[in-house]
Amino acid sequence: MRNLESEPLGNARPTILERIRGSLVKQVVISGTGLYTPSHSISNDELVAAFNAYVDDFNETNKAAIEAGSVQALAQSSSAFIEKASGIKSRFVIDKAGILDPKRMTPYIAERSNDEHSIQCEMSIVAAKQALQQAGKTVDDVDMVIVACSNLQRAYPAVAVEVQTALGIQGFAYDMNVACSSATFGIQSGVNAIQAGSARCVLMLNPEICSSHLNFRDRDSHFIFGDACTAVILEDSEQAVSSVQYNILGTKLQTVFSNNIRNNAGFLNRCDESGLGKPDKLFIQNGRKVFKEVCPMVATQISEHLEELSVSSDQLSRMWLHQANLSMNQLISKRVLGRTAETHEAPVILDSYANTSSAGSIIAYHLHKEDLNSGDYGVICSFGAGYSIGSVIVQKC
Repeated sequence: MRNLESEPLGNARPTILERIRGSLVKQVVISGTGLYTPSHSISNDELVAAFNAYVDDFNETNKAAIEAGSVQALAQSSSAFIEKASGIKSRFVIDKAGILDPKRMTPYIAERSNDEHSIQCEMSIVAAKQALQQAGKTVDDVDMVIVACSNLQRAYPAVAVEVQTALGIQGFAYDMNVACSSATFGIQSGVNAIQAGSARCVLMLNPEICSSHLNFRDRDSHFIFGDACTAVILEDSEQAVSSVQYNILGTKLQTVFSNNIRNNAGFLNRCDESGLGKPDKLFIQNGRKVFKEVCPMVATQISEHLEELSVSSDQLSRMWLHQANLSMNQLISKRVLGRTAETHEAPVILDSYANTSSAGSIIAYHLHKEDLNSGDYGVICSFGAGYSIGSVIVQKC
């Protein structure tokens, strides 16, 4: 048997040991990003008007039962309540009319034939083309596609394979789901593939149609989500040509099981009719517990990750955080920095996009990445159901 480690480097393939030691590990960069934003936007006032009309109708229809104490009356919502609770002022959605119809309160998204591009594929194509253009790449340069999101519209075939074929990409593709942390987990998967030599250039996509799994009749959550799709190009720094690049210095992932954010929709639902239509087949959460438990976990992970890479919090110029709740982001950034973050240090996009699940932190990065100077450090961080937390420490080239 050949002893590769005893052979001269010029005659031997790199050993696993050499890869581990880092002598031949490729430096991966983010060289381009893209964003698909739906054409429809719903303001808090519009959403509240529809919700309150539904509440009034429900309370009137069930007036006798409410007075008898057998049914609990529903409480109205307000724009002031929504903004105070979340920081959200509006959200983009695939369909507006169905959501704002008090008799429906669900987006209307027509089913397409198998010969048409699915809606998630369609969203992904738009974002992907932007990212490719920004990176100075063509589809011929890409050989791996990841669709990473919290809400896949079907079980199979993989949306990623559909996108791959639609764009004309040669190579391989797959879907993955780690809820709101899907993008950062997807970035690590892409980095690993490039450094292992199984891919040259990775297209990572986050097509989120969160409005389809949101219960617009629930006062505590009817305002939380919006729809969007983001795209990220990952590649070896030696082949990158774009004007804006960020070296990925390290990724760190963490998961801890929790039922505090959950959605029980799935193919087994039909096997027990008693559960059909129940609230848990849409997004449900215990918001107070999530806030209390997740914020310190995220702040600790970012701080530890920075320390592992010998980067101090004082050197951190930007935090592109998951866009779920303004108060959460303010608390996390304060714990990491040891002070209240300036607006430019932790940019917010949830005021106009709401929570777009895995796409949120990438939207923040996409819109607020160009103004940093070469050598500046930043962190892309996502967190959510699982619980799951992903952090990506980057440095502008």
